[in-house]
Amino acid sequence: MRYFPWAIALLLSATLAAPAAAAPDFPTKPVRIIVPQAPGGASDTLARIIGQQLGEKWKQTVVIENRAGAGGNLGMEAVLAAPADGYTLLMSYVGTQAINGALYKQLSFDPGTDFTPVATLATLPFVLITRPDAPFKTVGDLVQAARKGNITYGSAGNGSVNHLLGEMFSSAAQVPMQHVPYRGAAAALQDLLGGRIDVVFTSLPSVAGSIKSGAVRPLAVTSARRAGSFADIPTIAEAGFKSFDVNPWFGLMAPKDTPADRIARINQDVNAALRDPKVAEHFAAQGAEPYITSPQEFTQVLNADVKRWGEVVRASGAQVD
Repeated sequence: MRYFPWAIALLLSATLAAPAAAAPDFPTKPVRIIVPQAPGGASDTLARIIGQQLGEKWKQTVVIENRAGAGGNLGMEAVLAAPADGYTLLMSYVGTQAINGALYKQLSFDPGTDFTPVATLATLPFVLITRPDAPFKTVGDLVQAARKGNITYGSAGNGSVNHLLGEMFSSAAQVPMQHVPYRGAAAALQDLLGGRIDVVFTSLPSVAGSIKSGAVRPLAVTSARRAGSFADIPTIAEAGFKSFDVNPWFGLMAPKDTPADRIARINQDVNAALRDPKVAEHFAAQGAEPYITSPQEFTQVLNADVKRWGEVVRASGAQVD
């Protein structure tokens, strides 16, 4: 058969222009998602929702493995110790990827550059809560109380998202609030209910049941818009602090040398799952909203948040050696 030069050139041009196939043979074995927090929180809840969807899509088991400790650093180390082949993923959020690099001074890795962004899953505001018998029922009441006396707020530890949210709120409202760090959010919630601290910023999924049962009183969510199935909870912005808008993202990361075709395949399948109305419904029940990006867009979001939250950490003076 005879080939003409122009035909060969045309064939090569078409081949080069065609998008690369997204790892059609992936996965061929179970995939592991490491959640660097304890069960029951936002990261764990969202990972299990998306893990079930991916397992059904891939016809493979997706294992959710909790590796809590050191502000998420233990789980991140476990992911980096695994082969960079797409079979071990990190369930990440702004705390692990955008805050820890500025907070921890002796990390053996860089949270911002040693991982490859794969796919965002959701944005999910935190919620400011107090006890049902607390003397303040609104953000305005809390601000007035803080101006008159010593208001305490608990967190999961120095430099945690809920600590930094307290610092941001105190600055926005121009009122003093005393930070009380705990070894994890569960301990802070326990002391809140016990009357030893006044308020806590925490993720919505971790207290969704307590809010619905009346065990805690929600004062406001941290996002500019009200959240999903919790639309009766006002925003901090509605209380007069119009620029207050903190709506952290959650997403999947992989070790930085993971093949690009596998990153593309996972991103494609995650985004397909996020477009499913049933997934959106499950997310809304947690106060979350699906957040669809490409790996490149996720990288831009991460880089911006590393800068933003790094400035907040430095302003707070928080540091962990």
